[in-house]
Amino acid sequence: LKMSWFWFYLSLHLLMAACLCRSIKAPNTSSQQNFKTNLFNFYHSLILADGKETTVHLLKDIPKRYYFILEEGRALSPFTITVTPCDVPIEWSILVHKTSASFPGKATRGDHDTKDISKSQRSPSIVSTIFNYKGNSVETYMGMSSHSALYMLEFLSTERDTHITVYLATDTTSGHLYPELPMDPRIDVIGIGHTTVTLTWKHSPSVLQHRENIQYCLLVNEKHNYKSLCAAETAIRSSGMKLPPTLALSLSPYLLEPQQVMILSNSELSIINKVSSGEVRQTCVGAKNTYTVPNLSPSTQYYFDVFVVNLLTNASAAYTGAFARTLEEPEPKVMELKDGKVIQVVLDGKKKKFYSLQYQARHKKIQFTFQLCRGQVRVHITKNNKIVASENISGLRYFSLKGKLLDTYLVQLRSTEESNSSVKVQASPHFHKPLFPLLPESLKIKSFSKLRTCNSVTIAWLGTQEESKYCVYKKTIEEDQVWMELQNVDRCSGPESRHKSEKVLCKYFYDINLQRAVTTETITGLDVDTLYLFDVYLFGPSGIPVRYHSKVVKTRKKC
Repeated sequence: LKMSWFWFYLSLHLLMAACLCRSIKAPNTSSQQNFKTNLFNFYHSLILADGKETTVHLLKDIPKRYYFILEEGRALSPFTITVTPCDVPIEWSILVHKTSASFPGKATRGDHDTKDISKSQRSPSIVSTIFNYKGNSVETYMGMSSHSALYMLEFLSTERDTHITVYLATDTTSGHLYPELPMDPRIDVIGIGHTTVTLTWKHSPSVLQHRENIQYCLLVNEKHNYKSLCAAETAIRSSGMKLPPTLALSLSPYLLEPQQVMILSNSELSIINKVSSGEVRQTCVGAKNTYTVPNLSPSTQYYFDVFVVNLLTNASAAYTGAFARTLEEPEPKVMELKDGKVIQVVLDGKKKKFYSLQYQARHKKIQFTFQLCRGQVRVHITKNNKIVASENISGLRYFSLKGKLLDTYLVQLRSTEESNSSVKVQASPHFHKPLFPLLPESLKIKSFSKLRTCNSVTIAWLGTQEESKYCVYKKTIEEDQVWMELQNVDRCSGPESRHKSEKVLCKYFYDINLQRAVTTETITGLDVDTLYLFDVYLFGPSGIPVRYHSKVVKTRKKC
């Protein structure tokens, strides 16, 4: 089979060479050189497939040539060529090689007088350029030929190595490979919000005719518009992203890369590519021609491209891109802090914005107290517009500040994680009446492996010099629940959120000598080979609890 193809191509090249030999006269050195150049160019060209999209890889400054032949015998031979640059601008042109009306070797003069026409008088073959283009737009050439002719396409990239796609169609009656665009292919922006932009576009005739096989896909990014789907995919890959096969806009979840996030909402598949230049969001919306893009950032310029995609062939056509800037975020509302009042704030990790609290001092000495309930939180405190404290907090944190009467403090809080965080905040001048109990050096619970049995475990925790109440709670937990349970624990929640059956005991203790302020407790009546989660709550004078870090312990399987 391979030898058959070899002989086929060899015969074709020899036929082309023979045509050139018959049609091109080389009487002198210059003509001979042109003849050799033409023969070399055609010999080293490639056959361009008809009715199929061909991917062409171009090396910088090295031209690449393809050819095709329009058959003789057809009155008119219409054809179209569509070239789609997938990266940088390229240069491409179409050359046609055809023989002008040739003489049979003799020509008649008058009625009877004939004379041989010398070979030098025969009309030579004509090679002419019928089209050329330079740029990175998708360009389609539509031609019509009444002669049997050999056409050559030449492609050149002068910026860098790249690739393009080329589509030749000589049968224009069999339908379109590419979906059709409407007469007006523009995208209209009909609504702009702080985090949303609403777009609409005119329907593609292809969607109206073949709704089940063709759909619209939207691409959103913060860099620029793309003139083709393959240009967008190439840009994403060049940013370090390994993109799945061509129709990345309708991917299955198992094709996603680690830098990709898939969102399925209201039957719409969105793929968000995390690249160095920001997010590139891809969403397929079926046959709808109006769409509201959600979850955008305020005061940010976005570029929107709509592609009409044939799901059977992966071929696509691009609408004229649009861009819009989301509205500026309104100034956040500032909540007033009142003396001694505790408020709990939930912070949105996705928006990464500050939550603001304001406090006007009625005393010279002020204490701010923060108890981290969940996640990670950044605290920023200013006094009369000057920064006095800024740090990430964990556990329980106090800030004691001095100033003047009626000083204005602004507390700003922000989640440093993508998930939501929460924190309790109190501002108070009464240092002698602390809201939270005196804390030990560590809030860790320790377990003793050697003291574990099949139905009991022994735990220990640190106390303080202040007599306080400690309550122990337990619950069974599965192995696959441990990580999630420890991640989602609300460290501000008290025993009131626990089931009564989970309570083990409550006890009071303290020790003036901090070295001896340690207590142990053996919990009995446990099940064999079972995983338990233990919690200890510390209560101070105000009754507000502080939760120690949860401890997971498993009873022995054999004793």
